[in-house]
Amino acid sequence: MQRKICVIGNSRGVSIPVDVLERLNLSVGSEVEVKLDEDKSRILIEPARKKRIPKGIDREFVSQVSDFIEKYRPALNALARK
Repeated sequence: MQRKICVIGNSRGVSIPVDVLERLNLSVGSEVEVKLDEDKSRILIEPARKKRIPKGIDREFVSQVSDFIEKYRPALNALARK
């Protein structure tokens, strides 16, 4: 199905048909992951999965590591390709 990119405030977006959302059990307010597959030049949108933190692991530490990875993701991806 083909869709157009539209303006949403200072961002851009794509509408998702209701039947697709229903098949994935998603609705307004559901969280999704947006990923860029540079190798195949495509954008992937998938339902967010709740991440389970193993027992005994500090949630604050996990949060800090996650923030670090998000902040430096382009550099980490570049290093991974070398």
